[in-house]
Amino acid sequence: MRAASRFVGALRSLGIGAAREGPDWATVGKDGKPQFWFGSFGAPAGTLHIALAAEGRDQVRHFCAAAPAAGGKGNGPAGLRENCHADHDAAFVIGPDGRDVEAVCLRPAA
Repeated sequence: MRAASRFVGALRSLGIGAAREGPDWATVGKDGKPQFWFGSFGAPAGTLHIALAAEGRDQVRHFCAAAPAAGGKGNGPAGLRENCHADHDAAFVIGPDGRDVEAVCLRPAA
């Protein structure tokens, strides 16, 4: 399975699905509408951090749990990052292309 396509599985936990896919790329979004494009065209050129909004803290944890099966690698446990913001709940994953992807919820705990 293609790396880009495989990682879309982790994004489903955020309500994001594949809109279009190619050999080494995918566009993802909600309701079938492309909102974000990513691909793998060799080694990363440098540091890049991507943060995607989660609708709630449960989605942050689902993203963290889904990432390994989707070709990602955990980059720390899901949880509060109070050094960033009092309600910054996040999970960090290294995607199949080596990029740092974060699922983040900035809403107060229920």
